[in-house]
Order: sequence, then C-alpha cells, then structure tokens
Amino acid sequence: MGLHRFKPVPSGRMGVLWTLSTIRNAAIIEFGCMGHMLYTGVALKRAGVYNACKLYSTHINETDIALGDTSRLEKVIEDVIERERVRVIFLTPSSIPEVIGIDISAICEGLQAQYPDTCFVPFGCGGFDRTQHQGVQEALTFLVKTLPKDMGRTQLPTFNLIGSCADLFRFQADADEIIRIMKGAFNMDPLCILSSDVSVEGIERMGGAHINLIVRQEGKDAGREMEKRFGTPYLMGRPYGIEGTANWLMKIAQLLDMEINSEFLIDEKEASLGRIEEVMPNFRRIVRSFPESATLSLGGHADVVKGILSYGCDELSFTKGICWCDCQDMEDEDIPYLSEDDWSKAVFSHDKGWLMASGEALEWSGKNTNMQISNPDTKWRIYPYEPPFVGFRGAVHLANLWINSNDPD
Repeated sequence: MGLHRFKPVPSGRMGVLWTLSTIRNAAIIEFGCMGHMLYTGVALKRAGVYNACKLYSTHINETDIALGDTSRLEKVIEDVIERERVRVIFLTPSSIPEVIGIDISAICEGLQAQYPDTCFVPFGCGGFDRTQHQGVQEALTFLVKTLPKDMGRTQLPTFNLIGSCADLFRFQADADEIIRIMKGAFNMDPLCILSSDVSVEGIERMGGAHINLIVRQEGKDAGREMEKRFGTPYLMGRPYGIEGTANWLMKIAQLLDMEINSEFLIDEKEASLGRIEEVMPNFRRIVRSFPESATLSLGGHADVVKGILSYGCDELSFTKGICWCDCQDMEDEDIPYLSEDDWSKAVFSHDKGWLMASGEALEWSGKNTNMQISNPDTKWRIYPYEPPFVGFRGAVHLANLWINSNDPD
C-alpha cells in the first residue's frame, strides 16, 4: 500500500454523500463495508453536519460478494423503515458492489412495490472512476429530477439555492449570507437550500420557486432540469465583493423584472465600504510600493477561486498570483488544474503576497491557516456562525483577513 502525504482525491461516492447527508427526513443506506459509513459519519460531523440524514451501512462479507447476495440490504431497509419512518431512502453502493455489478436501481424497483409509502432513490458513483465533483453533480441533478412535485409558483416571490453542499468550506455561512441579502434586496425567502439546509418536503416544493440560484458548476444541469420542467429561470454564479454582489443582485432583478430595495442596497454598500475604507490606504501602499506582495494566490473549487480573485483584483487592485482549481473538468486558461505535485510545490515555495488554499495545504506548508478557503480541512467545524466569504459581509471578512495576514510585507 502506498503512502499518502495528503488526503487522496475524494471519489464520486463522497460527493454523493456530502450532497445527501444534510437532507432531513431521509436516510442513506450504503451497501458495503460498515467502516465506510462510520468514517463518513465522523467526517460529516467534523464539517458541521448534525441531525440531518440518517446514515446506515449494511456491511458485506465474502458470500455477498461471491454470490451477489443482496438479502442483507433488504433486511437493513426493513429495519430502517420500521425504526426511522423516513419518507425517502437513498441507496448508494460502495466500491465492491459497484465493481461486481450489483444493480441498485433494479433493487429499488422491487422494493418500491413492497414499501409504497417510502420513496427509494438509487445512486451510482460507488466506483473509483468518478470524482467528488461528478458525485455532487449526479446527486443534485437526480434529486431535482426525482423529488419535486408539480405545482405552480408561490404567491410571493421565492427562490431555490442549488449547490450549497457540505464539501465546500464555510458552506453554511455562505448560504446564510445569500439568504440575508435576498431577503433584504427582494424580500424573498428560500423554498429550498439544496442541500445544506433542507428537508425532503423542501425539495418537493422546489417547483414553486420564481428563480433558481446556482452557486457551483455542478448544479448547472439541475438548473436546466428545473427550467425545462417548471420554466424557472436560473442564475449561475457566486456573489463576491461589494460591487460583485451588487451586480449579482442586479442580474437577478433583470431576470425577474423586479426592483431592488434601493435603500437596502445603498445601506449595505455604504456599510461595507465604510469598514474597508480605513484600510484602503494600506492596500494602496502595498500595491504601489510592494507590488510583489500585492499578489493573490488561490487554490480550491474553481467557482470560489474565480470569485475571490475577481474581488481582489477588480475592486482592490491586487494582482493575480498562482491560482489553481481542484477539479480537472473545471480548469480553463485562467484557472488551471494542478496535480498534487504541482500545487504542493507552489504552496511550499510561496514567498510574497497572499496565499489562500485548503487547510491541509496551508498547515503542511507552515502558512497562515486563517487564510483557508477550501477543503480538505484539518479542524472540527462545530460552530455554524462563522463569517462568510460571499456577499457584502463576505467582502468585509476577506478584506479583514488580507489586512491582518502576516504574509505580505
């Protein structure tokens, strides 16, 4: 067995679990080794996921593998239905059943007639050929295809937030800030926060929303599915920075043909600018006198990296340093994908400017761990009220991190 300096790239199975694990009134049953789900439960609690989806594993032995026996899975399902009385059961395979070809979808079809009051939703991505991002994409898309019920728009304007999942660093704080600014700007409440704060009932009501806000690329197919089925417009993107957030709100207003609460928008911009104003001379001095220290290097999810980079460069006049994303499918000319060897060299050799990356990379290289913007993490996140990175409050928070960082001269 090889040695790993860092946590290996998560599989599609983990992407599915991170997406489903926060859904209330549901259960996940994994057909596989029980150690998988025990470890997953701890990892989810470290990320701040509590009291949401019920997690179960069947365990598996040599007979199950050799004979393709699924009776163990059927017994666990019977027990979970009797014990938890959940409305939806998500069935996921681990790597071994995926490799030997257990047909989870066919099993679900047989069980549905046996338990008509429980909805069975099968997922794939149990093998090692799928990445975490592909798992998230599959889960988000399949959820909106399967669970929403046919319904008309709500009487008052509402929105769905799609792509807020437990694999993103500060996912709860960012979702809360988006909810806050949507309420202030449009007096709109969320119908569904998919999937960081939602129940099965919330997903069923998604068709009543007036707009879908897609905050990560993996949610684009889900947005298209909702537009096709319900005619709901969607907006791709994450709101970073003061002007960036204001522009994001303007796009929503144009899509919905609604007016923004100008008083809220002015107050938020003035409050944010007022707090940052005191440190702007320091930023300008660094940009003017120490240009090599005014570089912003970022590593993490492509959408997060692009958003923070846009704020730093467009609104604060920083220059782009070494930037990379953690998914090969999302790389482009501006934000390439770097292998572990490449990004570890970039992180370790970083000398001037601000470096923001995963907690694991920053801790390993001896850099400032307060500059974490992505996972893998190295700490427990049991406090759900940390400051966001998105929105007006996120803009102030980022400026506060940069001005207090010890990295630039």
